[in-house]
Amino acid sequence: MNSKQVAARSDAAQAALAIVRGLQKRFVAGLEALARNRGSDQHLSAVDWLRDGGRHGGGVRYETGEGDVFWRGSVNVSQVHYDDTPQKQLGSANAISTIIHPRHPLAPSVHIHVSFTERKDGAGYWRVMADLNPSHPHADDTGRFLEALQTAAPEQFEHAKAQGERYFYIPALERHRGVAHFYLEHFFSNDPGEDAALACGVGEAAIDSYLAILSDALARSAAPTTEQRAGQLAYHSVYLFQVLTLDRGTTSGLLVHDQNDVGIMGSLPPFVDAGLLTSWVARMAPPQDRLLRSLIEALGQDAGVCPVDEARKQRLAAAVRYHYQLHPKALELQAAGDVVPPTVANHETA
Repeated sequence: MNSKQVAARSDAAQAALAIVRGLQKRFVAGLEALARNRGSDQHLSAVDWLRDGGRHGGGVRYETGEGDVFWRGSVNVSQVHYDDTPQKQLGSANAISTIIHPRHPLAPSVHIHVSFTERKDGAGYWRVMADLNPSHPHADDTGRFLEALQTAAPEQFEHAKAQGERYFYIPALERHRGVAHFYLEHFFSNDPGEDAALACGVGEAAIDSYLAILSDALARSAAPTTEQRAGQLAYHSVYLFQVLTLDRGTTSGLLVHDQNDVGIMGSLPPFVDAGLLTSWVARMAPPQDRLLRSLIEALGQDAGVCPVDEARKQRLAAAVRYHYQLHPKALELQAAGDVVPPTVANHETA
């Protein structure tokens, strides 16, 4: 932890932070080992960020830019709390959120999120998400990923799978973002210890199965073809479209504060097809068509291959934030399962 970052005081927050840090350590070590096994020296570097100068927590993300194995990757852990602000409803929010975009188009991307939210009234709940996101689906990979999650959460699996398929569906494109989805929202029982163990177990299962899937995918893949690269670019465009027009978690993070915009945008792929994004504007109902136009303006071009660099990430974050401040009712159009998490409300004054 950054020496300037003040940790949350509650036992539950400290226990949750230990879990997400453990998952972060496990994933970063696994990714770097995989790179070494392929003869690469690519690694993930730590970047600290502070919430209100550290007074209300912060976090550290391990990230990598363009390399020979990973084209972009971010493994972010954060703890935000309001121990010194009694009027806030939120006690603490403790999370790992990670996305890996491999360089090879036949190697799938992955998104994993595990978080514990504790309110001042003592209520606490977990959010657990894992989804496999290939540009070129491989049936065996999909099955392995889902099997690992089902083994980790056999009683919750069917519900979580259905919720994930609902959350990651893109109505305008009539498709899902990925091929394997798991989503538990507002998860808690009468046994907090069992709840924490399940959240940790699902996180470990998602990490371990993805590392095995990625290693095998890279081992069986020859040099990519032009067609495969084109398919990857198109899929990356779908990914950015879903994250910035539908993903409730991303939008909530941007609306709560502006102190980690680059970190929140760490899920975005390295390149998108600006022309493809432009072609989708006509499919969007108002006011979301205006949001997509604003995103295209933030990218700075409406055709061709467009990099998603740090400056563009910041402009994209600002565009999303401004849109929902101007059109708060449009939040109702975002992705959701059966339960809509009160993320923004948790940070408001009671």
